[in-house]
Amino acid sequence: MKKFVKIAALSAAAALTLAACGDAPEKTESSAPNTSAEGTSEFKGCMVSDFGGFDDNSFNETSFSGLERAQAELGIKIADAESKDASEYTTNVDTMVQAGCSLIFNVGFNLADATLQSAQSNTDQHFALIDSALADPTTFEPITLQNVKPILFNTHEAAYLAGYVAAGVSKSGTVATFGGQPYPSVTIFMDGFVDGVEKYNTENDAKVKVLGWDKEKQTGSFSETFDEIGKGKELTEQFISQGADIIMPVAGPVGEGAMAAASGHDDVYIIGVDTDAYLKYEQYRDIILTSVLKGMDTAVFDTIKAAKEDSWDATPYVGTLENGGVGIAEFHNLDSKVSEDIKVKVEDIKTQIVSGELKVESKSATVVK
Repeated sequence: MKKFVKIAALSAAAALTLAACGDAPEKTESSAPNTSAEGTSEFKGCMVSDFGGFDDNSFNETSFSGLERAQAELGIKIADAESKDASEYTTNVDTMVQAGCSLIFNVGFNLADATLQSAQSNTDQHFALIDSALADPTTFEPITLQNVKPILFNTHEAAYLAGYVAAGVSKSGTVATFGGQPYPSVTIFMDGFVDGVEKYNTENDAKVKVLGWDKEKQTGSFSETFDEIGKGKELTEQFISQGADIIMPVAGPVGEGAMAAASGHDDVYIIGVDTDAYLKYEQYRDIILTSVLKGMDTAVFDTIKAAKEDSWDATPYVGTLENGGVGIAEFHNLDSKVSEDIKVKVEDIKTQIVSGELKVESKSATVVK
């Protein structure tokens, strides 16, 4: 519980420190960090993973692909340190500092403390913290440092679109979502999904039910893990037994368990998160309806590009529908399941959100002005 309170405080810090944000710009073991990647530039981009590692089919892997893109397109040198558990965070960050990195990306809110500690000790070193802002570890008060750039995403905007699609495609009239842990970067997806379903219900005089999340009470179903795939399968089977035919797991690799469960039933579909699950899980392509995208790769690339061009600043990047930092994936193999009316309506809703005509809210959302 103490850890959850702390993560919630970091989300609050993000909302406070990002009130004046500008627009967005665009594997190795931890015991042996990769510091020898070739490049033609003197600029060196580095990255430390969360414990999921760089092959998690989720936010670590997507972030790392942005680093690799910068190496290929900008000619930079790169280095990385892959964390296997929380005890390695501080060591891995320090290793990247010693490696002479121009900019170090730390992936995930779990690295917030290690980032803060290292940034305060190495004031000439530039950092970017993905999916979190900084906060005092004792008081939880927000902290802004000129050498740390928070990279955050208003994923509730894109999840709203996914919720509308889910409600429109569901034949049973019941959909579901669950998270890995009750962290703000998880529940923000669930908030948007619930509101998108409600939007569909209001506009179509429907009664599609959402299992797994009560937005008002901020309570729901969690696997309590981001790496035990079996937990995702177990939860999804429970939802299916209650009539759910579309499920959105927000639990990193645990989502693969949800796909495994859905594949054993007719007309049950999954909505992926973070990256396009259709491209990552070839064996489950026929059950992936869409994915809620978080453009961590683009954010990493654009942040490196700006820093390499001497345009570094610590102004937080906030991914939104407006700047393309979040979105939903194509419907791929299930395109025929989504009516033209739903497709048109989703584009209309997106336009309304971008223009500000439609306000999508979440307690975990970043404030952008």
